[in-house]
This record gives sequence, structure tokens and C-alpha cells, in this order.
Amino acid sequence: MVIPERLPSKDAKTDFDPRSLVPEGTPGDPPWRGPRACAWPPRPQRTDVPLIDPADFGTWILHEDDDLLVVDKPALVVCHPSKAGPASSLVGAARIHTGLDTVHLIFRLDRETSGVIVMAKTAAMAARLHKATARHRIRKSYLAILTGELALPVTVDQPLGDDIHSQVFIKTAVTPEGRPSVTHFTPLSAGRGFTLAGVALETGRKHQIRAHARWLGLPLVGDKIYGPDELLYLEFIEHGWTAGLAAKLLLPRQALHCGEIDLRPAGVDFSFKAPLPADLREFCESHALRV
Repeated sequence: MVIPERLPSKDAKTDFDPRSLVPEGTPGDPPWRGPRACAWPPRPQRTDVPLIDPADFGTWILHEDDDLLVVDKPALVVCHPSKAGPASSLVGAARIHTGLDTVHLIFRLDRETSGVIVMAKTAAMAARLHKATARHRIRKSYLAILTGELALPVTVDQPLGDDIHSQVFIKTAVTPEGRPSVTHFTPLSAGRGFTLAGVALETGRKHQIRAHARWLGLPLVGDKIYGPDELLYLEFIEHGWTAGLAAKLLLPRQALHCGEIDLRPAGVDFSFKAPLPADLREFCESHALRV
């Protein structure tokens, strides 16, 4: 499948049909099947939330000084504090590690996404980095494993907003009413129905990489919301990880990793990298994708 170097934006006058990018045999989006999933009715409070061992947290640290704390976050670790206590989240574990009352999260990653996370230990550094983020002066690079083979680099310039047709309340989709969103996908290795791609962002919308990959017809491996059927996410919420989900998703988490954050354009002389984690590396090796 050959994909054009840059896909048309929402304002372009074109006969281009994004469905033409979906590889033969790839299922389309599932139909709307009723009310959207949300926090009501409330589900029982989970009591099996894993707690972060301080010794484990220490092995995740990529860099620490008086202003910054940078870690390589494993998959399945949440960033923001939860009701299960400080050790149940990355920020909480960072507070325990530093002894500080406040640690400022500059970037967040979804629970299932692994990779580089930058936190500021001072209000001054937090303000500086948040301002740089707003001005697009911090570069972030990701690695993703896509379902399907991407032949050429492609830029998706499509607005993203709430998917009002989805049963999953948190789902994002390409919509004319959305906010401008630009994602660059570069194939690094492809074959056997999969692609290891480098991904760069010009904007930072919710689920941007996952939603744009879905729009391309090349969803991330293991993506419960944007993968083969969004009902898999609802099944996971109700029943947890099952053999049936494993057969359809191939990985127990979305194959997305933040490989690098470069602060140098913001005037902070650091660039931080985190290698592809073992689970994604093993998937690539088992599917003949060069890492």
C-alpha cells in the first residue's frame, strides 16, 4: 500500500477518500450500538491497583538534578495520583522519592504507553517548561507498532475532537469540528502485516497518535479503543485481560513508546532517550521487524 507524503487537511478541496488507505481485509469502524460508556453507573472501586516499589522507581530514573526528574515510565503505570494512595501513581512515587510536597508533571502518557516522562521539581522550572510546551519548543518522538504495512512517510493533518458516535466516552476521532492536529509517521521497518514507525507530533491532542493511526487504517497493535473493535475496551473494563482479547489484540497494551524528549529548543540543555521496552522489542523480533 502506497500512502501519499502528506494527506489533505480538512479545508482542502479533494476527492481523496481515507477509506482507500485501509489495507484489504482490515475491518472498518464498528457501528454505533447504543449509549456511550461513561463513569455512570459507578463500578466497584478496584482494590488490586499495583503499588510502585521505591526500589523499582529508582531504576526508572534517566536523570535527576535540582530542577528536573526524568524517568522511563513502564507501561501500565498511571501518571496522576489516584485514590489508592501516592505509591499507586508516577507522580506520587516521585513525591516519595524526592521528599517534595509537589512534583510538577510536564508531560503525561496514557497508562498503557511507556517511555520518557519529564517532571519539574521547582515551580520556576515547571513554568518555564509549560510555557515552552505551549509555544511548541519541546520535541517529542515516539515509536509505534502499526497493524498494516506503511510504505512511505506520511503526515496526517486532520482535526481531532470527541467521537460523539462512539460508545466509548473518552474516544477521539477526526471531525470537522475538532482542533487542528498534525502527526508525522515514518516507517522504520515493515513486513508480515506490521510496521515499526517513528512518530512525531506538531500538536498535542488527546490520543492523537492513536486516533490518527486509526484514521489511516493502521491502528496500533494492542489498542483496545482504536483497534479492531472498540467493544474490546468495554470487555476489558468489565472482565479484565482474557484469552479472547489476547487473540484479537496480540499485546496486552497499546504498542506506543515515547522514545525521546528534547528540551534543547526550549533553552534547557538536555535531550532524554528511552530504548524500546522488552515487550515491544520481542513483538518486533517475532514479526521480523528490525529494531
